[in-house]
Amino acid sequence: MTAITESDLGESVRRRVSASESDRNRIGETPELRNGESERKEMEEKEKEKEKEEIEKFALRPSAPAHRRIKESPLSSASIFKQSHTGIFNLCIVVLVAVNSRLIIENLMKYGLLISSGFWFSSRSLRDWPLLMCCLSLGIFPLGAYLVEKMVRRKSINEKIAVAFHITITTTALLYPVYVILRCDSAVQSGLTLMLFACIVWLKLVSYAHTNYDLRALANSGKGKFLSSMLNEDYLDQVSFKSLAYFMVAPTLCYQLSYPRTASVRKGWVVRQFLKLVVVTGIMGFIIEQYINPIVKNSEHPLKGDILYAVERVLKLSVPNLYVWLCLFYCFFHLWLNILAEILRFGDREFYKDWWNAKTVEEYWRMWNMPVHKWMVRHIYFPCLRNGIPKSVAIVIAFLVSAVFHELCIAVPCHIFKFWAFIGIMFQVPLVVITKYVHDKFRNSMVGNIIFWCFFSIYGQPMCVLLYYHDVMNRKLSSS
Repeated sequence: MTAITESDLGESVRRRVSASESDRNRIGETPELRNGESERKEMEEKEKEKEKEEIEKFALRPSAPAHRRIKESPLSSASIFKQSHTGIFNLCIVVLVAVNSRLIIENLMKYGLLISSGFWFSSRSLRDWPLLMCCLSLGIFPLGAYLVEKMVRRKSINEKIAVAFHITITTTALLYPVYVILRCDSAVQSGLTLMLFACIVWLKLVSYAHTNYDLRALANSGKGKFLSSMLNEDYLDQVSFKSLAYFMVAPTLCYQLSYPRTASVRKGWVVRQFLKLVVVTGIMGFIIEQYINPIVKNSEHPLKGDILYAVERVLKLSVPNLYVWLCLFYCFFHLWLNILAEILRFGDREFYKDWWNAKTVEEYWRMWNMPVHKWMVRHIYFPCLRNGIPKSVAIVIAFLVSAVFHELCIAVPCHIFKFWAFIGIMFQVPLVVITKYVHDKFRNSMVGNIIFWCFFSIYGQPMCVLLYYHDVMNRKLSSS
């Protein structure tokens, strides 16, 4: 045997170490090393658990510190908006249900069940047949507007004559129902329905005439190719009665050559929404008959009686009136317009935004009625700006137009022209300035939102209801 020297042994050990390192680098750690690493981790975890147990046991001792860092109270101004208020919201719902349940029981014990079939249909409704005939005959005016556009396209008449025809058609479409309502002793509900329908027809006809006028102006200015590329279709082939008919029944007030359309109609969804519409309408009728009518009948004119008594009546009327208004909003803007949009496959269904979060009155008017807002911006506000009118004046003009139509829709069916609705809408202009100033000063959305709810729902609407009710009653007494 050959003797092994110390140098040879060292060299052999070095080669084995370098080989093992190269093997680990090439194929990773051996199973033994991996097992050793896992055992080491398990030991560390056990030590941490023991340490955690010792800390928990120490926390139970009287000498453990109870105050470790700086904290704010949950309802302090620094942290109130960082907390979740789900529990308080649930409490408010429970209290609201409990209070209203008591009021319902108290009302039924005091008055009994007041709602009857006469709320929906009565013998007096048969006397409103002239209003029904007037409503059905309003379809003549869109046909007249279509014929005017056809004549302009064929160059049978010039632009000035076309504008004069459109002004005549739209004005007649609005004044004709006013004349019928004032000549007939109809129910207020029937007159209100006809006036709302007439105003919708007027707004649509104005949009139809204004849009076609603008399209012709763009086409004649040498921007026909640009217009076709923007609209993805040829404008000259789009003046058809079919497009006008779809626009007149579609849930929009702004005319355009084409609209975004859905692929199909969800029939089951339409049936469910219609059932919701029937149920919520019934709830609204119950609140009106059981709460609003008794409160109003037992009240005095808010501007002629005792001030404290008038304030008490307004506050008592504010809650049921708010419920009715919310039900009306839900029925029309959410249920009915979505049902109509689904049947017609109308794609753009942003009929309202989150107006309940409005921080100013201006935000509310921009978000609660999107069809009217889009019409106002498109046909009133932007044209004013293009003609050099200042922004603030354009806003006042938009409110002025809105005030005129609110007065027509309420004063004509009531046969009373006291301008309460007109004053109420124009009063929104200083409220826009006040709420914007408060919001900018406090930099807090809650302050502006509370002011909006107080002015609009707690004071404004109940006051208008009392004013018009007593004026209607005084008119009937004087006429009888």
